[in-house]
Amino acid sequence: MRHFNIAVDGPSGAGKSTLSRRLAKRLRCIYVDTGALYRTIALWMMREHAETDEEIKDKLPELTVTMDYLDGEQHVFANGEDVTALIRTEAVSMAASRVSALPAVRKFLFRLQQSLAEQNSVVMDGRDIGTVVLPDADVKIFLTASPEKRAMRRFLELEQKQPGAQTFESVLEDVIRRDEHDMNRKISPLKQAEDAVPVDTSDAGLEESEQMLFQICKEKLGL
Repeated sequence: MRHFNIAVDGPSGAGKSTLSRRLAKRLRCIYVDTGALYRTIALWMMREHAETDEEIKDKLPELTVTMDYLDGEQHVFANGEDVTALIRTEAVSMAASRVSALPAVRKFLFRLQQSLAEQNSVVMDGRDIGTVVLPDADVKIFLTASPEKRAMRRFLELEQKQPGAQTFESVLEDVIRRDEHDMNRKISPLKQAEDAVPVDTSDAGLEESEQMLFQICKEKLGL
């Protein structure tokens, strides 16, 4: 199969990571979760107590973020430490939304993301993959769902980890707040690329959603 790049963008909780991972496996290519890269920076900055934009910028040269695939699963490393399991907390998620808006952070990761796409066929997901990171991607998909559906998915996920730690209402507020932040930030705001195919999964299950994405890729790639 020829080399190809697939960009999947969309708001938080739309199912990008799950569906992109499944799509990459089906297409036998590499899945790149760019959100995990930003989360890694956010976690490290939290540990370093770097809070202001300037402090974060000054600390970046001390950090090396790398990505590897162990048993077919993506793992991210901060200065050699595997932080894959540590970056999935709500606190890191909110911090990642903030640091991802900083020009210095985006520049820091931009080359890594593009290099992965140049060297491999990839399914890459994020907020600005089709508009900024991979503007020439072979396939662009904008994945979304209603705030209520996305909040419920996130709430159920959190309930499995820490029952009773969050209410649905608080998760919904977080989703709406993060949407507002991501869509209105000055640097690389969340938006649909002009040539992206919109996919709304509000009323679709996992298997149906995956099939919709796969069908789009089949048509665009001529499979």
